[in-house]
Amino acid sequence: MLFNLEKSAAKTIRKLLKPFEVSILYYSYKIPGLPFSHIQSYSYVNVYMKWKKDSYYESIEHIHHSIQLKPVIALKNCITQDPNGCIPISAVSKRGLQLDVPMKVARFMRQYPSIYEEFTGPEYNHPWFRLTSEAAEIDRDEKRVYEESREELRSRLRKMILMTKENVLPLKIIQGMQWYLGLPNDFLQHPEQNLDESFRFVEMEDGLKGLAIESGEKVYSIMEKNAMKSATDVIEFPFFPSKALRMKSKIENWLNEFQKLPYISPYEDFSNLDPNSNIAEKRLIGVLHELLSLFIDHSAERRKLFCLKKYFGFPQKVHRAFERHPHMFYMSFRNKTCTVILKEAYCNESAIEKHPLLSVRKKYIKLMKESEVILRNRRMENRFSSCSEKLTLESN
Repeated sequence: MLFNLEKSAAKTIRKLLKPFEVSILYYSYKIPGLPFSHIQSYSYVNVYMKWKKDSYYESIEHIHHSIQLKPVIALKNCITQDPNGCIPISAVSKRGLQLDVPMKVARFMRQYPSIYEEFTGPEYNHPWFRLTSEAAEIDRDEKRVYEESREELRSRLRKMILMTKENVLPLKIIQGMQWYLGLPNDFLQHPEQNLDESFRFVEMEDGLKGLAIESGEKVYSIMEKNAMKSATDVIEFPFFPSKALRMKSKIENWLNEFQKLPYISPYEDFSNLDPNSNIAEKRLIGVLHELLSLFIDHSAERRKLFCLKKYFGFPQKVHRAFERHPHMFYMSFRNKTCTVILKEAYCNESAIEKHPLLSVRKKYIKLMKESEVILRNRRMENRFSSCSEKLTLESN
């Protein structure tokens, strides 16, 4: 009898405490020695939200055509760098891997007749290529944007380096991120005109050459700038839930508590931050948000972001940040890769400034799509010509 009474009492107490289950899990303590004053809290909630395909993000052309556009522009640059404005196929046929061309270079260039014009060379009847008039015009527009936006491109590079642990990045990492930042291929080859006195080349401990920043200037993130515009002291991440995405009450409570945590700027020192705390996860989300906001189309291949772990202080399982925050990041699996997209850039266009080079890339993609029409018309013409020849032979 006494046992049954104790059991029922325990059930009653458990029911009464259930609404406070999440808050009881939280405990906090003050961390000494940090340059900013905040509380670190621990309450890991195993957040898992099933991935939902969103047709809106899957249909953004300049993101999903970027993987084909990159080798197109690389080959275009090879042609424009030649004094004659044309090259034989032998000049690039063995550089396919270097230029990210997914097939034989000649076959790839013939897939885009609206960009590359093929003709027979002066010697040995080798195929040569030059730009079409439309592609040459976009190339001139691209160079003009580079000249006019040199200071902004420099600022985007500076911000990316300032988010690292020691304000330095290896040159090979910067070269790997040039496509996303919108920097020309030869940006680092001309430091006297592209970099200012705050940049300096250094030797890193692992024998790599790096680019460091020496600047005491205060840098504000996109989140901080938007908070200043709205005259609010509370900085919360903007949420854009996907269609048909339903959150459990436990996850929703965790997100509400996560929003209440203080925002830490990606440009502040984080060396004393406990990597297992919620505040460290909030800083990680802030860094990823700021990083994607610097890129041309506010997206990047997930595997490219993994290369930044060592220098940005990302945790080993940084991929979970995208899975735990689908209301901020969308993952697309088109083109046999995973592309991370910053939702805010496409749901609130006024929140993040557009990259000056975005309009140029859209023009290239539009020209690429015209190649499909040209090739389709050629196939139709070949089919009709073969049919007419067959009819002529039969009539004879």
